[in-house]
Amino acid sequence: MKKIALISDNHSYYGDEVTTHLQDVDEIWHAGDIGDLASIEKYRALATFRAVYGNIDDQSVKDLYGLNEIFLCEGIKVFMTHIGGYPGKYNNRVSQIIKSEKPNLYICGHSHICKVMPDKANNLLHMNPGAYGHHGFHKVRTILKFEIDNGKIQNLRAVELGLRGIIEE
Repeated sequence: MKKIALISDNHSYYGDEVTTHLQDVDEIWHAGDIGDLASIEKYRALATFRAVYGNIDDQSVKDLYGLNEIFLCEGIKVFMTHIGGYPGKYNNRVSQIIKSEKPNLYICGHSHICKVMPDKANNLLHMNPGAYGHHGFHKVRTILKFEIDNGKIQNLRAVELGLRGIIEE
């Protein structure tokens, strides 16, 4: 069994309130828009860290992370990218990858909207953790946490980190 934290769209923000929720996980997956690499340094030291770059990320992030990440985790085939759309509204690039790779779990960021929904047509689950940074139009900063055990995604929950734009010290 693996405990996963799914994060995205921090836009260079680092906060201890996020780190608190990452202490008990085996892996941290970041769905892009990292910004300054220093903002994820502590997260990379906490657990196995996987990421993709997003549309705000510069060459330093692109040198470490790709546009797409496709991997297996505890019997689940995962496809992660930053921009891709939702079930029924995928962009062409993502649609082609889903058709050829047949993932069980498709992850993207970018929208800053926390959303989990099934895609019955492609037999997969879609997740977007929302945004945990302070830049954007979202009201509440969020991440997702879940477990993968023997090919099953379980104990999925959204974690609210507070309002955007309000940094508590």
